[in-house]
Amino acid sequence: MISLSRADILARLRAKIAAGTPIIGGGAGTGISAKAEEAGGIDLIVIYNSGRYRMAGRGSLAGLMAYGNANDIVVEMAREVLPVVKHTPVLAGVNGTDPFMLPDLFLDQLKAMGFAGVQNFPTVGLIDGTFRANLEETGMSYALEIEMIARAAKKDMLTTPYVFSSQDAAAMAKAGANIIVCHLGLTTGGSIGAETTLTLDDCIAHIDEWSAAALAVRDDIIVLCHGGPISMPKDAAYVLSRTRTCHGFYGASSMERLPTEKAIRQQVEAFGTISR
Repeated sequence: MISLSRADILARLRAKIAAGTPIIGGGAGTGISAKAEEAGGIDLIVIYNSGRYRMAGRGSLAGLMAYGNANDIVVEMAREVLPVVKHTPVLAGVNGTDPFMLPDLFLDQLKAMGFAGVQNFPTVGLIDGTFRANLEETGMSYALEIEMIARAAKKDMLTTPYVFSSQDAAAMAKAGANIIVCHLGLTTGGSIGAETTLTLDDCIAHIDEWSAAALAVRDDIIVLCHGGPISMPKDAAYVLSRTRTCHGFYGASSMERLPTEKAIRQQVEAFGTISR
């Protein structure tokens, strides 16, 4: 795997923005997903614990449940993904609220392994209501994710955090985020996709509001969208053509689960039609 500096990666991405070409990032839960994404010309690959559950046939929100240590899992996944990626920056999803993580040591470990940067996942940003309030009150807050991003930025790692509000976007921009990813909820579609979701027009309004908040802090922020009803290329095209500032799309289920479900089913069905 070729090692790229944060400056080199950002130069690549800004060249795409200048050319009017969308930046495309994607999650990889397996080595074959990462290889196929790179072959398709993806700009960024992100691995985190939900990718393992997603490609095991479980919903992505399994990554927020107590089924395994998220930070240990991303290190395990790295041994499968990093060796097969040749020229694409790979980022690690880091659980910033993990009370047993030694943050500087862990970030240094990820960097030494070959990760170009980090994202905040699992994230409490996906949790709302009383449970979220209780997490914030008892020291398991989104502020710890902001702190993790700030630490990574100081280590010259690319930082691409998920944000869920204007407040989150501004805070992550202040922390040194290079890219903010506007998270619009669990991805719809397929056998285990969400059914409760925003509309595409709702997403556009949120992206415009959150990107404006980030850009008010720093005008060099790159903005991507992710999740909710933005699950297929046509959905992303609709959103990107209507938002004031959105430079591309980041997909997880959209990049590996949905295509896999469709392709394998169609292949089996095709074999089933063979005449004897």
